[in-house]
Amino acid sequence: MTDAARLILFAPAESDTAQLCSQLAPLVEAVKFDAVILPVMGEDDRARINHAKSVAAVVQKHNAALLLVDAFELVARTGADGVHLSNLTRLSEALSILKPLERIVGVAGLKARHDAMEAAEAGADYVMFGEPRADGSIPVASAVIERADWWAELFQTPCVAFASDREMAVPLAETGAEFVAFSPSILATAEDKVAALKDLSAEIRAAQRPER
Repeated sequence: MTDAARLILFAPAESDTAQLCSQLAPLVEAVKFDAVILPVMGEDDRARINHAKSVAAVVQKHNAALLLVDAFELVARTGADGVHLSNLTRLSEALSILKPLERIVGVAGLKARHDAMEAAEAGADYVMFGEPRADGSIPVASAVIERADWWAELFQTPCVAFASDREMAVPLAETGAEFVAFSPSILATAEDKVAALKDLSAEIRAAQRPER
């Protein structure tokens, strides 16, 4: 366990690279994020690589890891720090490619407790609970809190708890989850997004449950 909940930012799926970088830059500068998870956009591999490299330049200079959504074959070519898999389907393949390179492999899309345990046993660096589903629907908050609390209590593999709205962030931190993740949309109603992010970060860190 860490002494305070650590933060992960889930970047929006934005194809305009310059716009995305300008959106992310003030956020990663304002508070300490351990990682930024990036849906890689582009019509071909060259465009996707350039997109990821541009975002990497923004986030890595603030000591945040860049994790590419599903695109583990592009990690080494972009200088990214690892991959965030949206399901278990290609976990073994990702591990075989990235573990020898000492890159991060995290997994989401875990529908059952057994799926999370299977991912951890295979060697995933973290499991994520609560992220939006492929159809855009959001898991029930109470179920995400329960799952994060169960995992943090019993397992050593780090847990990432995704907050789909601001109200979920503190209860998720209280579960003992090692990381709390959210997207910039959580700040959508704030006039000053940087100030709102600083406040949210402080609340999350203050809510972290003591080491158990």
